[in-house]
Amino acid sequence: MNPFKVLKTDPKSQARTGRLTIAHGEVQTPAFMPVGTQGTVKTLSVDELKTCGAKILLANVYHLMMRPGAEVIQAAGGLHRFMNWDGGLLTDSGGFQVFSLGQFRKITDEGVRFQSHIDGTAFKLTPESVMEFQCLLGSDVIVPLDECVRFPCERLEAEGATTRTEQWAKRSVQWLAKQERRHERLFFGIVQGATFPELRQRSAESLAALGVDGVAIGGLSVGEPQSLMLEMLEATLPHLPKEKPRYLMGVGEPLDLVESVIRGVDLFDCVVPTRHGRNGTAYTWEGKLNLRHAKHRLDPKPVSSDCDCFVCKEYSRSYLHHLLRAQELLVFRLLSFHNLWFYFKLMQAMRLGIQEGSLLSLRKRVANAYSGAINPKEVV
Repeated sequence: MNPFKVLKTDPKSQARTGRLTIAHGEVQTPAFMPVGTQGTVKTLSVDELKTCGAKILLANVYHLMMRPGAEVIQAAGGLHRFMNWDGGLLTDSGGFQVFSLGQFRKITDEGVRFQSHIDGTAFKLTPESVMEFQCLLGSDVIVPLDECVRFPCERLEAEGATTRTEQWAKRSVQWLAKQERRHERLFFGIVQGATFPELRQRSAESLAALGVDGVAIGGLSVGEPQSLMLEMLEATLPHLPKEKPRYLMGVGEPLDLVESVIRGVDLFDCVVPTRHGRNGTAYTWEGKLNLRHAKHRLDPKPVSSDCDCFVCKEYSRSYLHHLLRAQELLVFRLLSFHNLWFYFKLMQAMRLGIQEGSLLSLRKRVANAYSGAINPKEVV
């Protein structure tokens, strides 16, 4: 049985709504996954995440392997119990974090050797060990080890990384096929190919041939212009199975989300709403608001008059500005909550826009508010 069902397609774009069924419930798409890298979305409790509307979170193999480690999580009965979260969990492979280590890692066809950023301890990741660790975590959706390349890079480097990613995906599928409880989780392959359309197409087609449960699009949002990111999406998405969910990894800003949904993406994760919230940035329907700015010192208004989250109901811009200036920890929680609330309202608005045929009007509204992000391109 296909765990993903397309419910409605927008007649004016490639956008669609859908329902993804996982072991810990159902996720209505398009959907956003808050990033809980180390088994927590920074500053927020699981109850607050549920209040925002979160149905599925992302956690990270690399960081959880570093600490607390497999032994601790296994003793707790898996990551869901360890973090007291009964919703969905998608875990990424750690490939991007290893990519970020630069000179502290060595990549071969066998896998990756690297040193911990915490204490320098030597570790090794292979396609098989990454699968095993994610199964130990009890993840609902798992992804294979992949090789992410820098931007810009030469064609030869991108081709080598794409080939290696394809080989690792095959090894991951072979390992999973031998496991007795394979049906308990979904496997999403990862498309790579840097900024070379033909490599992206090849990678997409190789995953489709593997019979994966869904496809993650990786290697974007690594420094390339946003227009180029969208170009790579357009080179990739037509070659993915329409009946499978498409997950764009690590993206992004509000207009990025809308533009990607218009092109046919279903799932997202990104640290933007929480990380930027901790830095004093609030996301609203009018655009970004820098609450560190001195103009907010005496401002009695809420963050946004269009928002019904508890932060906007109970606190003023002036108070939040004060907390930021005083470096009080409360403000990190308040702005993280508000930003996730806004992101979930945005996803809800996109689902409704697809159902009612008004998605392009929503795109115009978001583009007007975030006009500095990209120059929206019409897609028909």
